[in-house]
Amino acid sequence: MRLVTFASGSTGNCALLSAGDTHILIDAGISMRRIVHCLRRLGLEMRDVAGVLVTHSHRDHTAALQMLARHTETAVCAPRTVAGELRRTVFDIEKNLRVIPVGERFALGDLAVTAFRTSHDSEESVGFRFSGDAELGFCTDTGCVTPEMRACLPGVDAAVIEANHDEDMLLSGPYPWSLKRRVLSERGHLSNASAAELALYLCENGTGKLLLAHLSRKNNRPELAVNTVETYLAARGYFPQIQAAPMDGFCRIEAEGGERVCCPSVSSAAAV
Repeated sequence: MRLVTFASGSTGNCALLSAGDTHILIDAGISMRRIVHCLRRLGLEMRDVAGVLVTHSHRDHTAALQMLARHTETAVCAPRTVAGELRRTVFDIEKNLRVIPVGERFALGDLAVTAFRTSHDSEESVGFRFSGDAELGFCTDTGCVTPEMRACLPGVDAAVIEANHDEDMLLSGPYPWSLKRRVLSERGHLSNASAAELALYLCENGTGKLLLAHLSRKNNRPELAVNTVETYLAARGYFPQIQAAPMDGFCRIEAEGGERVCCPSVSSAAAV
């Protein structure tokens, strides 16, 4: 199982998850033209995509859906509340929409997918766990680690998690206080320090690879995010593979079933 980010950050988010012949887009927050270009660089076309999973309705995760609905039959898969918002804001998307359950497994291509609740200022925002020949978790745009995240993510071989900001950079940076307060809230975004705590929980339950995502352009740096998480984990005896997704351009993480770099045993909480 392989995930490639096309874009990650407040200006746009889109990633491709591939497992065998199944290819799934996670969010479509960049232009349709750019998505098609990225797919072609990987030897794929939109007709090869089993569906687009939407984490929530913010524009930086949905920008391409209008063109996608106009020009393709690709399924757009979203929780009920998010689907309702898309019906109101994206013209002619009804024919593409598929409402997905939250907290229950469903099939998309050859993969089993579980959507779980995150905590963001967009109703019914979710992350995903993908199950096939390996297990991969995907979770960005959350202001805190929810009980659903703690229940659903343990045992994944690899995970994409948010490391949006360094708190000192955010507090001393150019954002107005109202925006700082939003980012820091429990319905905002995870800091590097909070990402490190989530990473420890994942490593304790068997995760061996981490991709830090949705980094702020003004309030973070890739090397700072990676160093914060690495230092926190190393002090506790965990040494996973860690990288940070760029705002633009490809970044790849692969999940291999049975791989347990950090921890030799997997918690029973891994069952979904």
